[in-house]
Amino acid sequence: MSVTGSNAVQILVLVGGLTLIPALLFTVTGFTRIVIVLSFVRTAIGTQAEPPNQVLVGIAIFLTLFVMAPTVSAIKQDAWEPLEHHQISTTAALKAAEEPMRQFMFKQTRSTDIALFINLAHLPAPKTEAQVPTYVLVPSFITSELKTAFQIGFLIFLPFLIIDIVVSTTLMSVGMIMLPPTFISLPFKILLFVLVDGWDLIIHSLVLSFH
Repeated sequence: MSVTGSNAVQILVLVGGLTLIPALLFTVTGFTRIVIVLSFVRTAIGTQAEPPNQVLVGIAIFLTLFVMAPTVSAIKQDAWEPLEHHQISTTAALKAAEEPMRQFMFKQTRSTDIALFINLAHLPAPKTEAQVPTYVLVPSFITSELKTAFQIGFLIFLPFLIIDIVVSTTLMSVGMIMLPPTFISLPFKILLFVLVDGWDLIIHSLVLSFH
């Protein structure tokens, strides 16, 4: 293969790798949990497209940056700055950057999920966190994030479900069967959410769930 052809392949591999970076960052950070919970909030209230998807994703990204700030600071201090000053090699910098991310993921991952993927990978039971491969830790972390997000979503749904049940029962008792219950319950759910300062409560609970 010619030098030009080799360079073209390298550029193609590099571009392909860059396209995976957003997906990688979204799956090894708190983004998944945050965006799912925000989607649950919108669904529980009953507004079909308010806030829009772009707004929810934007909020999730900046909340993720807020939650991940300590981890990012550790990566900058342990990996980026030494690499920038040519104190360590690129390989050593990647290894140093991996450790803070692993610590974050271990803190948010259930041991049962790690055990599940250890079993699926047919690996011996690890005695320390260092013995857990990253390729096992990442899917374990994602699974735990999904579980946590759905647990929070269930708790968010409860008060709005009660409003739907009360409105539906009231309409049936007065014989207004043809009137959609959501048409009546939606304003009450929005009013409840505003009165209890719902966005502050959701964001506060989300951030604390990572501590």
